[in-house]
Formats: sequence, C-alpha cells, structure tokens
Amino acid sequence: MKYKSRKKAILLLADGTIFYGKAIGREGTAFGEVCFNTGMTGYQEIFTDPSYYGQLMVTANVHIGNYGINNSEFESDGVKIAGLICKNFSYDYSRIDSDGSLLEFFQKNDLFAISDVDTRALVSYIRENGAMNAVISTEIDNIEELKNQLSQVPEMKGLELASKVSTKKPYYFGNENATYKIAALDIGIKKNILRNFAKRDAYIKVFPHNSTFEDLNSWNPDGFFLSNGPGDPEPLIEAQNLAKKIIENNLPIFGICLGHQVIALANGISTYKMHNGHRGINHPVKNLKTGKGEITSQNHGFAVNKEEAERHADLEITHLHLNDNTVAGIAMKNKKCFSVQYHPEASPGPHDSSYLFDDFIELLK
Repeated sequence: MKYKSRKKAILLLADGTIFYGKAIGREGTAFGEVCFNTGMTGYQEIFTDPSYYGQLMVTANVHIGNYGINNSEFESDGVKIAGLICKNFSYDYSRIDSDGSLLEFFQKNDLFAISDVDTRALVSYIRENGAMNAVISTEIDNIEELKNQLSQVPEMKGLELASKVSTKKPYYFGNENATYKIAALDIGIKKNILRNFAKRDAYIKVFPHNSTFEDLNSWNPDGFFLSNGPGDPEPLIEAQNLAKKIIENNLPIFGICLGHQVIALANGISTYKMHNGHRGINHPVKNLKTGKGEITSQNHGFAVNKEEAERHADLEITHLHLNDNTVAGIAMKNKKCFSVQYHPEASPGPHDSSYLFDDFIELLK
C-alpha cells in the first residue's frame, strides 16, 4: 500500500477541548453538532441518512471504509452528515459488490473528514459532557478564529432542519396498482422506509415538509405517514397541525423518529434535548404490549417527555428504551395512531421491529 502524506487536523469542541487527527483526502473545515454512532457496520447508510443532517459523525467502530460503497445502499441522494471523525480510515476496500471506495464517494460529495483521532476517548467525553457543537479543521494554527466561528454556529435545540432535507415537490414510490395508498410527509425520509411500505403492497406519494392536511388528503390515501428527520421537532408547527387534523378525522397515521415526536407534540406532550442521544444499531427496546425485547436501530437527539405521556388520558406508552427508560413508542387509545422513536426499517441494523409496518398496513384494511 502506497504511503499517503496527510495534513494534520484538529477537532475543537465548543467547550474548548481539542482532539488531534489527520485529514482524509483534502484540507478543509466543517462545523456541526458532534455525536457518535456505535454501529459496527452500515457506515454508508448512516452517512446518507437525512436525520444526521448538520452533525459531525464520530464512528465508534475502529475501521471505516474497508468494504467501500454500494450504489443500492444509499438512504438519500447524497451525504447528509456535516463531517466525519474516525480512528482508522481504509483507503483500500474489499467487497465483491462494491461500486467504489468511500474516499471517492466523499470526494464526489465534497465531504471533509478526519481520522487518527482517539475515538474511544472522544466517545467517552461526549457521554460524560453531552453532544455539543464542534469544528474539524486543518487550520491548526488558527484556533482562536475557529473558536470565534464556532461560537456563531446555532445550537441544535430550536433548530428547524426538515426544510433542508425534504423534497421540494411531491413524488411517487412503488407500484401505482398496489392495494394501499400511503401519503408520506417528508421531513427527512429514508429510502428504506419507502421500500418497506412498497413491498407490503403500498403505493406511496411523498409530500414536502410544509404540506397541509388538505394537500395530502386530496390524494385520497388509505393512511398517513410522518417520517424521520433532523433537528428539533418543536419548530415544525405545520407538521404538528397536519398530525392534529389526521387524528381529529380518525384516519390511520404512523410516525417514526421525528414523526413520532411530532405526533407527541400534536397531542400536547413536550419533547426535550437529550444529553447525548441514542445512535447505534443494537439498542434494546421492550414492547410493553407483548413483553418481548427488540434490538433496534436508533438515531435521535430529542425524546418525548415520559411523565407527560403517562398522564395523558388518550395515550399509552407502548415501548420503552431499556438503557435509560425513555419513551420508545406511543399509541392513541381510541384512534388509529401510533409511533416509535426508533427505526423499524433499520438500514443499517436488525429487523426485530419490522412488524410495525405490518401493524400499520392492518390499520389500512
């Protein structure tokens, strides 16, 4: 393997802490909220997941890039993370169905990334001190200016990001002759969610983030879906109003991740910014209805207020995260409405929770 000369780089956290590394591919600077994912596989799906928009991704897995990329495994139309921080970056890859290297993919998408960072120490630091804004840069002799620029980056709390990743105009997915029609609100939707609906005999029309109930209902769908996505759910007033009208009309509605939080807010239940969030593909969840455990894929920095959900007369908590007892799923008692905080479509991750798509299809019958 040919030796590569690489530029020194730093990760500067908002509290002034600095971690050192080296640039991957090109020089540059990138800002965002630093967070970590504990998944051992699935880096391509993670990097293209719209829910990660505006975040500097720390990969807890030691090796990144060793199996290249495959053109059928994207979760959106390109890279959505703001930058990558890893320990070992593989310039060479080995996989029979790879379509190219991860470096080539980053170059095509103009993503700045750094490696050779002590990610074990970094993940431990984030766990203890919480997710915060940060900057990665090769401008290692200009730290004071980087601090000044970093101080001007908005906090994730209160930040509306759905408009940054949502489709600009409606589009269709699946077989137009399918049995069921689902109207999906795109506030950061992943492709594998659409694939899961389509393989269950559903035809999906995907609408922009600011679409109204009238927009979606004019298509005469059998049910409604609120997608995953990035940022704080509180500023998504239009999506909350949409959810309220669907619920008022007792129409089937299913929400995942950000969509789950929107449904909670539509019911008057608040959300809050978590200390460091849940991001990985091995998070344990308990289904309170069946008593069964599920290993799940998760990616969220906000959560639903558990105490308020427990007190709500028309709601029940259906799933709990076993690591910290946070709300992982809710359902309305007398409405065709349920949602989960995690990702039953996985991609990457286990398929323990894929039954939730079947549950939603049952509501459409």
